[in-house]
Amino acid sequence: MRIQTKTSDQFDQELVLRVQRGDKSAYDLLVHKYQHRITQLVNRYVKDPSEAQDVAQEAFIKAYRAMVRFRGDSAFYTWLYRIAINTAKNYLVARARRSFNHEVDYQAAEHGESCVYLSDLNTPEKLLLNDEIIANIQQTLDELPKNMREVIVLRELDGLSYEEIAKSLDCPVGTVRSRIFRAREAIDKRLQSLLEA
Repeated sequence: MRIQTKTSDQFDQELVLRVQRGDKSAYDLLVHKYQHRITQLVNRYVKDPSEAQDVAQEAFIKAYRAMVRFRGDSAFYTWLYRIAINTAKNYLVARARRSFNHEVDYQAAEHGESCVYLSDLNTPEKLLLNDEIIANIQQTLDELPKNMREVIVLRELDGLSYEEIAKSLDCPVGTVRSRIFRAREAIDKRLQSLLEA
């Protein structure tokens, strides 16, 4: 008789259901399971370990508040990493704005001396295009079949090797390569049409 063991995703889904029913201790288990990975992920963007911990904590808080809307269309970790990345990017934008407000020399600005500095900043158009690109990548990821979405997330966002992905998903390395290629192709196609427009 073969004993069936639960996959990590199934275990996460059970914890999510418990959280949605009001069990806060179930969320503690999810935080404990993923806090190291999420902090590492955020640190790739923030580059300051103490700030990364704060941003990661904020991501977990946002995820907890949004948990009632989690439908399980993707793996819990996939959903959580999206929240973490968006939180990290929002933090970077806010930090850049704060930095700009503190660094502008208002007397020099009155005499036009900081025009070069001001022209180097991201324009609203560039920021809007960045947001549009991120939204399009996100939409493409959401539309990918689950097996392709999983591998591209593990490769591009978690930084796992092809071999590590194959081992974690229990499939051949060639299959991983093929799925990653097709996922990248779908994302490139979406971005190409956006940039041409």
